[in-house]
Amino acid sequence: MNDTLHPHENASKGQTPYSAWIQTDVLHSLQRTVSDHPGEHAWIVHVQVSELYWMLIIKEIQTAQACLRDDNLAQAQRTLLRVVAHHAPLDAIWRSIAWMTPNDLLAILSRAAATHGKDTALQGWTYRHMAYLLGIKQAEHLQHFAPQPDRWAQLDKALGQPSLYDDVLAHLARIGMNVPGEVFARDLRAPYRPRKEIEQVWRDIYAEPAARLELQQLGETLADIAEGFTLWKFRHLMATRRTFGARPAYFGTEGLAWLAPTLDEIPFPELWSARTFIGDPKAASPAVCPHMHKR
Repeated sequence: MNDTLHPHENASKGQTPYSAWIQTDVLHSLQRTVSDHPGEHAWIVHVQVSELYWMLIIKEIQTAQACLRDDNLAQAQRTLLRVVAHHAPLDAIWRSIAWMTPNDLLAILSRAAATHGKDTALQGWTYRHMAYLLGIKQAEHLQHFAPQPDRWAQLDKALGQPSLYDDVLAHLARIGMNVPGEVFARDLRAPYRPRKEIEQVWRDIYAEPAARLELQQLGETLADIAEGFTLWKFRHLMATRRTFGARPAYFGTEGLAWLAPTLDEIPFPELWSARTFIGDPKAASPAVCPHMHKR
């Protein structure tokens, strides 16, 4: 008797192995349009792809956090580089709906709102979980998920747990960097408050270009992640400007007024503020550009 299994014997009935593994039949049944606009399918695919990548980023960040808690910086860095890569398609897929005018989008969203109610991607639970993991802690958004108690509980838990940045700082503290203990004793559910002591930690890491290279690489990867996150929000803002203008869009608030402040919510704040000083580590005030001169 031959016990060798052929590939088709493991496939689900009526499916090829590829379709069974990737769940293509299910995947392609999820674009349920509510309007007659020919572009609605593109809109739904764009948003669903975004959702999939946000969940992928969530899983990658959680994996990186576990590596950092084990002080496995090399594996954490490798995982975080994948997060950087995942932001590239998130940016690229905006092109698939760049053709939309206000006439196009309003024709779609008016029907979606009539069918399901008004909402925005920035209030989706996947996006919010990702934002919490990146350290953008805002408890007021939880109320939006009251109709989804399981997701409310998921987000409430994430709100009270360490962010990626908290785990980075904890790793830096364990390897001897001067991270103040009060950083870890604070209320993790509250918005993160930048500290000069943490800014100094990053200045110390970059003080000697040939030293602490692994930590500098970590800093650059975090900067890439923050930039990718912020770039997506900028694309969202510009898409809103292009298709909505200044009309009320989000819960009665002007769309641009609601979105614009989110561009200032940049993860890992001291990593960015320290760059004012990096290159002149002994200076107590920002270094002056060497090309500047008095007239």
